[in-house]
Amino acid sequence: MSSIPTLRGHSLDGTRRALAAVFKANGIDSPELDARLLIGHALGLDLTGLIVAAARTLSAEEAVTIEAMAQRRVAGEPVARILGHKEFWGLSFDLSPATLVPRPDTETVVQTALAFLRDEGMTDRPIRIADIGTGTGAILLALLSELPQAIGIGTDISREALATAESNAEHLDLISRAAFIESDYASELDGAFDMIVSNPPYIRSQDIDGLPLDVRAHDPHLALDGGDDGLDAYRAIAPQAASLLRPKAALILEIGQGQGADVSRILADAGLTPEGAPRADLAGIGRVVLARKPAI
Repeated sequence: MSSIPTLRGHSLDGTRRALAAVFKANGIDSPELDARLLIGHALGLDLTGLIVAAARTLSAEEAVTIEAMAQRRVAGEPVARILGHKEFWGLSFDLSPATLVPRPDTETVVQTALAFLRDEGMTDRPIRIADIGTGTGAILLALLSELPQAIGIGTDISREALATAESNAEHLDLISRAAFIESDYASELDGAFDMIVSNPPYIRSQDIDGLPLDVRAHDPHLALDGGDDGLDAYRAIAPQAASLLRPKAALILEIGQGQGADVSRILADAGLTPEGAPRADLAGIGRVVLARKPAI
């Protein structure tokens, strides 16, 4: 493992180049970007600010701060964890140890949900959405940001995660249309919903130790572990959703690679009707299953 150089007296541009070199030597995938993000965060500068101040020399205090963050990155901590926030659907979400870092692949859930609602002519209606295992609240709040008449409820078994989601709703000015409750999946929900969405745990228990270091060491295992076959969460959510959805309403679920057929079977066994092949993520992997509650 390459060590972090002493940065005191370096220019901002020299600091960026030094960190990028160390990150690259340690096998980090995006060394230039990570270096820029960490330096910008430490100094409160965006990309333009970093360019303008490229020749400025770091103070001793600034150097120590950046060195400490860089050491965390070399040790495998994700940049988003170091920064304390992550962008998702063009919105900034604060993180906590109890929440996953929202991933671009999960935006496929939001895209699928919005496409369904557009096809149903429901984007401007006062609909009710539930987000099961809400974490940061990313999926629910992204949807509410696009649906001005919608209201939503996010559930999570973790009180810390719920506090994070509520804080995110507040700083995104969506708290008036969002509520968060402690619940084992959807067990504490009642009433009828026009849509239920979820990114549940779907990693097989035995596979967690083989995940990349930034995931297995920093994401909460409770939000990763899907049981022996990775499907425990779907078995719990499917019958709950079947009882909570209005007729013709949709359940939209993120899935792991290769889980489409098994998840679709679980949903069908619960009385829901899977529609089409899994929707693909940015890498072309089937990532989202949509199932509809039959009309009465």
